[in-house]
Amino acid sequence: MLICPQCTFENPNANKFCQSCGASLTHKVCPECSTEVPVNAQFCHYCGAESGTVWQAIIAKSGTGGEEVQELSPTPAISLLQLTAGAYLDPEQRYQLLEPLLAAEENLSHAQMCVKVLDCEPYQVSPIEAILAHEQQGLVMPSLEISEVSRLAKAYIVLQSQSHPGIPAIHDAWQQDDMQVLLIEDRSDWQSLVGLWQCETTSTLQILHCLYQMTQLWDVLETVNCRQSLLDLSNLRLDEDQILVLQQLYVEPLNQELNMVCSEEGDLETTIPEPPLTIQALGQVWQALFRQSQRTQFGSVIQILADLELGKIQTVDLLRSRLKEIAAELETPVTKTSDSMKDKNTAAPTILQSDDLDDYSAKADDMPTVVLSMQLSSLEDAGRTDVGRQRDHNEDCFGVETKINKLELPKKRVLQARGLYILCDGMGGHAGGEVASELAVNTVREYFDQHWIPPQMPLEGMLREAVYLANQAIYEVNQEELRSGIKRMGTTLVMLLIQGTQAAVAHVGDSRLYRLTRKRGLEQITVDHEVGQREISRGVEASIAYARPDAYQLTQALGPRDQNSINPDVQFFEITEDCLFILVSDGLSDNDVLEIHGQNQLVPLISSGANLEKGVTDLIDLGNQYNGHDNITAILIRAKVRPDMDS
Repeated sequence: MLICPQCTFENPNANKFCQSCGASLTHKVCPECSTEVPVNAQFCHYCGAESGTVWQAIIAKSGTGGEEVQELSPTPAISLLQLTAGAYLDPEQRYQLLEPLLAAEENLSHAQMCVKVLDCEPYQVSPIEAILAHEQQGLVMPSLEISEVSRLAKAYIVLQSQSHPGIPAIHDAWQQDDMQVLLIEDRSDWQSLVGLWQCETTSTLQILHCLYQMTQLWDVLETVNCRQSLLDLSNLRLDEDQILVLQQLYVEPLNQELNMVCSEEGDLETTIPEPPLTIQALGQVWQALFRQSQRTQFGSVIQILADLELGKIQTVDLLRSRLKEIAAELETPVTKTSDSMKDKNTAAPTILQSDDLDDYSAKADDMPTVVLSMQLSSLEDAGRTDVGRQRDHNEDCFGVETKINKLELPKKRVLQARGLYILCDGMGGHAGGEVASELAVNTVREYFDQHWIPPQMPLEGMLREAVYLANQAIYEVNQEELRSGIKRMGTTLVMLLIQGTQAAVAHVGDSRLYRLTRKRGLEQITVDHEVGQREISRGVEASIAYARPDAYQLTQALGPRDQNSINPDVQFFEITEDCLFILVSDGLSDNDVLEIHGQNQLVPLISSGANLEKGVTDLIDLGNQYNGHDNITAILIRAKVRPDMDS
């Protein structure tokens, strides 16, 4: 089946257009010039930019991964090793070689060869993708499917199902001739770790963090017997956020003890296996990194490397403990202050875990602690509103205003950014709710355009004043038009402000702000202004509070009454790790849709490469699937941070 790139609808293979949204299934849009190009073209015919879907193919002799695998596709007439560039790697003629296999064989490593292939049918679901989709949906994977892939493919599948960002995604796998073929995400052009270490501007803290990330990956890879993947320096890469990742996996041999095997003549022979991997191997890689990058070993790292070589450090936990000691050496020295300064209010440095640098922040709670402030490294957003499946008009409204200034220097990169995100869910019917929500969005936006002076975050009083002005604007229209009772228009409001790593939220009503991080998962930041929550705050049990017939009736809204009847909730917090903020109207949040069904599709959106526009479209589809009774609006904001080395 073909998965539509726009709405993810499942279409028959013969379709040229999506049956659901009408999007083309034979062409895609060039990421550079937006020209339509065929899906099987590697480059845009107009601007020359790469627009095709390219995978890295790993080809190995059967048994290299630990056992023979069953055949997943018919055996072709021609040997794989005879194929040249432009030929197809698979019998179905989907994956086209971008380089000859004979050339790749000269670079044979770990009994594997790697080549790039162009996916000529990128919207076609592969068997591996189907397996992973079943697992994400909580379905039991058939044992037959599992048995038909090699140990190496299984390692990719296991780690991908656990959402490890350092591991390349697997796309397909099959047996052909006497060879195993795997297709994975192509990371061959990503920056090498050695290149980062060789850069003069790379700090000691960054070096330390790289070492720590390797200990994290060691734990991850040990679960699938792939620690060998860390021992090849050319296999260590960096993503766009300078986070350590692997180009591919290498599976360790199954037999770690002397075995007796039968020779062709029937005599018993002794095989000499490779010694089992220990943490010493990681120390040897670190030594090689220092040598190849020509960096000088610093502080206690010298002693750690010596102790690793002598076998004094036997576990990765002990190694991490030693790295903490080095982190203490790198802490910013404390300057003594006079007694006259003690009573003055001074800004304290942010105490954070150094794993806040990356997407591994959920993988370890015992990272080395350093005194270091954070800086914003990127701020991206996407928003969309939809009428839903039962309403004939849309009373929701949203506004997004982002201002970004970048300073790029050879030894310094500074991002100055501020974002204002507003979402309103109107009430009052035609010429009522939609007018109120739009009026509230425009009033708040215009207020901050005039009063928000960067780089300072607006104070609480300013946030409240903006809300009161929006309420007053709607209230005056109600008064002028002599609206009464249910004809009085109103709206909910939730707004998020971001200035650097500072954030603030204010809300009235039941539109919500969620925050998603890899460490803490999905959190609801705002508390709905409704009768049920009011009763809970008074000590009533939730089951009793929401048994009331008016439990979901709003206790606050903008517009129906003057400002004395509203009291917006205002919160301030700091962004200390990569975050995905989600603003939603109740058309999406009703029935706990995000908590129950949304987390699987939200977590990948924290990563820089994920498409937020597609993510917000998927959220709207999710709301229509499980709710659909109301208008649905969502805004996604991805804020990524990194330590401020200059501080």
